[in-house]
Amino acid sequence: MLEKAYKFRFYPTSEQENLLRKTLGCVRLVYNKALAARTQAWYEHQERVGYKQTSAMLTLWKKQEDLDFLTEVSSVALQQGLRHLQTAFTNFFSGRTKYPNFKKKRNGGSAEFTKAAFKWKDGQVYVAKCAEPLPIRWSRQLPAGCVPTTITVKLEPSGRWSVSLRVNDTRGLRLKPTNKQVGIDLGITSLLTTSDGEKIANPKNLQRLHKKLRLAQKSLDRKPDKKSNNYQKARLKVAKIHAKIKDSRLDYTNKLTTQLIRENQTIVVEDLAVKNMVKNHKLARAISDANWGELVRQLEYKAEWYGRELIKIDRYFPSSKRCSNCGHVVEKLPLNIREWECPECGSHHDRDINAAINILAAGLAVSAPVAHGGDPLWRRWLVCGATVRPEESKSRKAGALEAESPYQ
Repeated sequence: MLEKAYKFRFYPTSEQENLLRKTLGCVRLVYNKALAARTQAWYEHQERVGYKQTSAMLTLWKKQEDLDFLTEVSSVALQQGLRHLQTAFTNFFSGRTKYPNFKKKRNGGSAEFTKAAFKWKDGQVYVAKCAEPLPIRWSRQLPAGCVPTTITVKLEPSGRWSVSLRVNDTRGLRLKPTNKQVGIDLGITSLLTTSDGEKIANPKNLQRLHKKLRLAQKSLDRKPDKKSNNYQKARLKVAKIHAKIKDSRLDYTNKLTTQLIRENQTIVVEDLAVKNMVKNHKLARAISDANWGELVRQLEYKAEWYGRELIKIDRYFPSSKRCSNCGHVVEKLPLNIREWECPECGSHHDRDINAAINILAAGLAVSAPVAHGGDPLWRRWLVCGATVRPEESKSRKAGALEAESPYQ
């Protein structure tokens, strides 16, 4: 059984939009008040406030005269907002994310409804306190026999409404096994290069609309009064351009990852630290537009769905600098050098293809040597003394060695 989410656009009536906007506003208010209370309790009394205490606070807030409007929306959505805040603090204390931020109205918002707050009847979704079903544009049907367990209503900054239906899919989605294996080297000029020598072009969605976006942002900056109608119109125009860029980028990534999963049994990629890479201000825009993190994330869950194998090798592995023929590692390989010859064996390499071949060999070597015992590629690697992790160095021991970036 797989837990999957199906996202759809919907176009609410005026009554539904008023109710949903009020719900999103109340969820945002409760979230921010609980975050402020938890922060204040820690700084003033060094006390940790958890979900149980904030839930009790919510009950008291509803009884206040100036906050009695909280009773006009579903209490489930408000409680789910507090649970999301608890998750944010859990991730913060575990070191996975930064300290939670306050929610802002201009970012839209979302509200989550569990089974107690919505009804699924005759293929339609009825939200609590709303008599009519949500007018969803069904671009695809839910799997037969699947009933939503949770729904999330979201308002994007561009003004679009969407609903996400979470279901438990009991279908068997595993694809027929194949013997094909591929290593992938992610890049900027070419979005990815495979060990088979194929290069997939980078669509560069942001660059395609960058001029239009820049002009719209300039127009927005010239309107100082943020409460004026002209400011809101300009803000909405910028948000719509961003939404178009996001949609085209996500659509391309989804189609590409699905193709890779269908054609290959084993896929090997580098375990990239994209958050660290975007700190390079010269390449931050190009890296973000390439969407590497989302591409790898989609490969992960699709490999699990369809019975494929995804292998991640260490991010410090020098895939570009190592000769895929003899294993020799060159000391320096600047970004402007796209082809090079090995000083040991004289092999001529395309930088990206060579890196992809090395990534595949490294993944096969560390995943299951017994299973791949007949593969001459990984055997040649062991003979050459290749290692997935780099040799110890002074910078490595000092903890200052940086990962070799895919754009190297």
